[in-house]
Amino acid sequence: MTVRPLIGVSTYLESGARWGVWELDAALLPAGYPRLVQRAGGLACMLPPDAPERAAETVARLDGLVIAGGPDVDPARYGAERSPRTGPPARERDAWELALIDAALTARVPLLGICRGMQLLNVALGGALVQHLDGHAEVVGAFGSHPVKPVPGTLYAGLVPEETAVPTYHHQAVERLGRGLIASAYAPDGTVEAVELPATEGWVLGVQWHPEMGEDLRVMRGLVAAAG
Repeated sequence: MTVRPLIGVSTYLESGARWGVWELDAALLPAGYPRLVQRAGGLACMLPPDAPERAAETVARLDGLVIAGGPDVDPARYGAERSPRTGPPARERDAWELALIDAALTARVPLLGICRGMQLLNVALGGALVQHLDGHAEVVGAFGSHPVKPVPGTLYAGLVPEETAVPTYHHQAVERLGRGLIASAYAPDGTVEAVELPATEGWVLGVQWHPEMGEDLRVMRGLVAAAG
């Protein structure tokens, strides 16, 4: 029997979620994330915010980790004043996911950051973010599309060697790269669209777009293969 890698995916924690007759606090994750893991050959499990000191124990039970998209990272995490266009902080989620990232890097568990997840990876390694840019979330509540060009010789380019259109929805981006990170893809306007650590540091990749909203499985297949 083939044993599929177990891929943990971080979640939202929201109040007032509604289903049926219920309106309760809920750990939420858009279905595209677990479906993408499943289609790429992995088993998906949700990782709602927990005490940061439990992150290492959690990661130890996983074969791979995905830090999902979501709200803006608290600017205090990278030493910046809050811009009026930055969304409200999700401090519990920031603390949990930063602890997950640290645990995955320490244990060399394959790690994929998606949108916010890429930004948080950058912040975890001492980088900073642009708090607002235009053109990457053109319609509120609707994903857009733009091309992304890989940097030859990178992990990302090994997975997706050609320029390709990606589903995108974000208004923040990498400004200063964190320790050891290299940019491995760019948008036409120069925005960093993927970051990674050298292969000597394990399998670590962040993408600014949302692969769970598209049909291209190559990035997630790369994570699942590394996790296997």
